[in-house]
Amino acid sequence: MLKELFARYPALADCEADITAVRDMMLNTYYAGGKILVCGNGGSAADCDHIAGELLKGFLSLRPMDEDTEEAFRETLGEEAEPFVRKLQGGIPAISLPAQAAALSAFANDVDAEYMYAQLVMAYAVPGDMLLCLSTSGNSKNVVRAAQCANALGIATAALTGANESKLSTLCGATVRAPETETFKVQELHLPIYHYLCAAVEAAVFG
Repeated sequence: MLKELFARYPALADCEADITAVRDMMLNTYYAGGKILVCGNGGSAADCDHIAGELLKGFLSLRPMDEDTEEAFRETLGEEAEPFVRKLQGGIPAISLPAQAAALSAFANDVDAEYMYAQLVMAYAVPGDMLLCLSTSGNSKNVVRAAQCANALGIATAALTGANESKLSTLCGATVRAPETETFKVQELHLPIYHYLCAAVEAAVFG
């Protein structure tokens, strides 16, 4: 998959070590029984929803139930189990924080918008989780505060940013710095990066 990624996007080849570091962090989170929290603003907020969507259901594979889970459904539901067994897919737990509109707007209105993602990290994070931060500049204040909160809580942190060193690249355990600086160009490279990450994690977990 990496070879295909770099064949299609040669500019990303220099990011290989960082991309694989984020991939491994995501896998470690899954195997530890944790979940992946994702945050960003604007176009990056939409990317957060996209990432969660690829993780929560089948992306490139159908992810059929394992035998133990299928047996549990059949024992519990009897004849009604069949459509569940045929239709439900294995999931990689992920939460897009920008999708929590009610909580975010309440906290922004009542307290401070700069800390709204940090508040959701505070509420959701448990040991074994990770936070994936998306920011084309790497300096988005509310995303930086979320990373700081995650570090204080002891959960793993990773970021997708643009080419420049940033606050996120100093705060996060792994940062993929897409080799562009204009916002839309950075976002154009973030998409194939996170598609690779989701596909590689899926392949490792579900085959």
